[in-house]
Amino acid sequence: MKDNPIGFVQGLQDSIISYWNNLVESLPRIIFALVILTAFYYIAQYLSRIIKRRFLNADHDPLFVTFLSKTSKVVLIIIGVIFAMQTMGLICIAKGLLAGAGISAFIFGFAFKEIAENFLGGLILAFNRPFSLNDTIQIRDFTGHVKALNFRTTHIKTFDEKDVFLPNSIVVKEPVTNFTRDGQIPLDFVVGIAYEDNITEAISLIFKTIQPTATMIKEKEPFTVVEELATSTVNLRTYFWADTLNYKKGVREIKSEIIRLVKEVLMKEGFSLPSDIQEIKWYDRTKPFPIDILYVCP
Repeated sequence: MKDNPIGFVQGLQDSIISYWNNLVESLPRIIFALVILTAFYYIAQYLSRIIKRRFLNADHDPLFVTFLSKTSKVVLIIIGVIFAMQTMGLICIAKGLLAGAGISAFIFGFAFKEIAENFLGGLILAFNRPFSLNDTIQIRDFTGHVKALNFRTTHIKTFDEKDVFLPNSIVVKEPVTNFTRDGQIPLDFVVGIAYEDNITEAISLIFKTIQPTATMIKEKEPFTVVEELATSTVNLRTYFWADTLNYKKGVREIKSEIIRLVKEVLMKEGFSLPSDIQEIKWYDRTKPFPIDILYVCP
């Protein structure tokens, strides 16, 4: 039995015409779906700008406002996609796929579990607000400024100019040290004076030296205490507070300047800053002490 070329061409032509007619019939729904999707996209963009313009001021955390604007934008776009699919008559297909994906959802659930945890972690951080934008925080071994709170990660700029993206689930579970929450941070350093020096005079001199330089916080003046009677020195530990507006550079510069001033004024006033003394004991006195004298000709 030979194939009929004319019948094949006719069938192909009928199929093309049928598909074309279906496309023409569906074209209004496709156009309407695209209009809905475009409208929801621009509404999401407009709402995101409204949230930023309305809440992004001194009374609201920029980190929270940015996260809220991103979340509202994504949610509106997803709603627009659902409405567009319903308009095109594809909502039944989507329901069928979701209904038949029980086993797949169980298999891939572990892969999406981490994404869901990070997203929920971002929501918790946005509403709980343990830190704000540009705060200096420490999580695990990472210390730096908070640059952004995304859906999955928290962006930290470390002091050595590295961009670290920590999963939000880790940030929620791990201890977070916020150095700038109160706008101040306690600093300290140790200086050793000789046993012959007057401790009271040294403490008074240190206080007078650092008081004008240190950033003074109300009811928190610097003070110095005797910390240890070491082998060769009396160790004095000085405590003071600094403004953490610029933790990376400002705090370190203040501490460096205060240490320099204390060292110079103590030496100027005649206080000794002795080095560690090494004591050598020779228990067997019946044997000569092994000493080699090196003589260098002039």
